[in-house]
Amino acid sequence: MKPTKELLCLVYVTVGSIKEAKQIGRILVKQNLLACVNILENMTSIYKWKDDLEEDGEVVMSAKTRKTHMLQLIKTVTEHHSYEFPVFWSYPLKEVIRSFCGGLRQKLI
Repeated sequence: MKPTKELLCLVYVTVGSIKEAKQIGRILVKQNLLACVNILENMTSIYKWKDDLEEDGEVVMSAKTRKTHMLQLIKTVTEHHSYEFPVFWSYPLKEVIRSFCGGLRQKLI
């Protein structure tokens, strides 16, 4: 595996339903902001919200993109997300198979 010149990222987003995940995912892939989105149902989140302990089901969206798309990606996710404070994390992809990187770049404008 050889490092790439352009930084590719893995994005992690949580949403409240599978319907919301599919809606946001389709928008982002259609706009070429993501090459692919994986949607994982049935995650349980335990957290504090306004001093109350909460437990809810959520859906995880995991996606591959370019670092250069990050600002537009955050803007678009925020516009379509139902949460007041959406969870949005990105991680640089450092060790990636070269052929995967080539295919990913071709899908992203």
